[in-house]
Amino acid sequence: MTAAATPEELSGRAYLRLVALGALIGIPAALVAAGFLALVHELEDVLWHDLPDQLGYSSPPWYLVLGLPMLGACLVVAARSLLPGDGGHSPLEGLSAKPTPFAWGPGVALAALGTLAFGSVLGPEAPLIALGSVVGTAASSLVKLGPRENAVLATAGSFSAISALFGGPLVAGMLLVEAGVGMGAALIPSLLPGLVAAACGYLIFVGLGDWGGLDTTALAVPGLPEYNGTSIGDLLVGLAVGIAAAVLIVAVRRLAVGVDRLRGRRLGMPALLIAAGLAVGVLAELADVLGANSQDVLFSGQASVPALVAEGSTKIVLVLLVAKALGYAISLGSGFRGGPVFPAVFLGVALATLAVNLFDVSATLAVAVGTAAGMAAATQLLFASLLFAALLVGIPGLDAIPAAVFAAAAAWLTRTALDRRLGP
Repeated sequence: MTAAATPEELSGRAYLRLVALGALIGIPAALVAAGFLALVHELEDVLWHDLPDQLGYSSPPWYLVLGLPMLGACLVVAARSLLPGDGGHSPLEGLSAKPTPFAWGPGVALAALGTLAFGSVLGPEAPLIALGSVVGTAASSLVKLGPRENAVLATAGSFSAISALFGGPLVAGMLLVEAGVGMGAALIPSLLPGLVAAACGYLIFVGLGDWGGLDTTALAVPGLPEYNGTSIGDLLVGLAVGIAAAVLIVAVRRLAVGVDRLRGRRLGMPALLIAAGLAVGVLAELADVLGANSQDVLFSGQASVPALVAEGSTKIVLVLLVAKALGYAISLGSGFRGGPVFPAVFLGVALATLAVNLFDVSATLAVAVGTAAGMAAATQLLFASLLFAALLVGIPGLDAIPAAVFAAAAAWLTRTALDRRLGP
């Protein structure tokens, strides 16, 4: 995260102007994000629902499950080969708030479309951050500002674009705080324009309602039962899920690094992407043969979390856990373009759902613990992960937050220790 000018470096009027520009940028950034998410949703609906219906199937047949991720890989190849920006940064690098040049926008959008709508196992958060940054970069070029202020506005556009995915501006603001914690007192001037932009952007998403399927893009688990009280056993479940999530995410990342190393050694970028699309489809079809839903293996996973939590078969949960983890690793390392957060959340909730089935713990506890553990393990951001988990379970799950704290802390500590021992 780029440091911004401190209040001592900016006059009061100049800083107020920067905050006002952040608010203004939040509106077009949110509109671009909403349009992109609507496009992804509509294309996904056409490919995975309308097309099977027209072919006479009630669910996607095997050849679509295998073929559509490969077709999406071809779009990613086109975006990375023919358009500037390489389709955006690699998801193996985690979330990035670096400013994205305006010229990279089409390549980022096309690569993300080929990844998200065609079934690869990555989330929408990284492309939205990049597209929001494109809006901020374009807007800042129209006004006369210094490079630090331009970077602040680019970041403001990013966090406006992702505010709806994480339930409002609070998680986006916490992401800003944790990403820039090393800046000390200089953080607040950087934070305020982005936080205001995220709030304005979220108002746009609220106003659009369910247009374009936007209500299905954010992670939500309706109908969670009220969770009252926290037992020692539940705290132990939180610890166990946190440790297991971190171990699993580290294993996924190491497998992804191995996949990434195939590029240039044995396979070029196009061949690796197409082979990875086929592998993801094969995993989804194998899961379907074993009794799971192939659609729960494909995609980022946020739409499948409610069904996952309600799944009463330990066997099916294990099938989904293994298939999703392998598909996630392949998608991370092969060159697709998307975000790393939501598949990790799915894996965390899957681990917690095993505790629901084996030890009869609360589903609400499982959502809180799994979300906090999965996000903390993937991003190494502790407080943003806890805040997201708290917003997700809402008032009925407030008593589950202590266990979620144990889960996030265990995930963070385990991931940090494993990275130091094995290398990131």
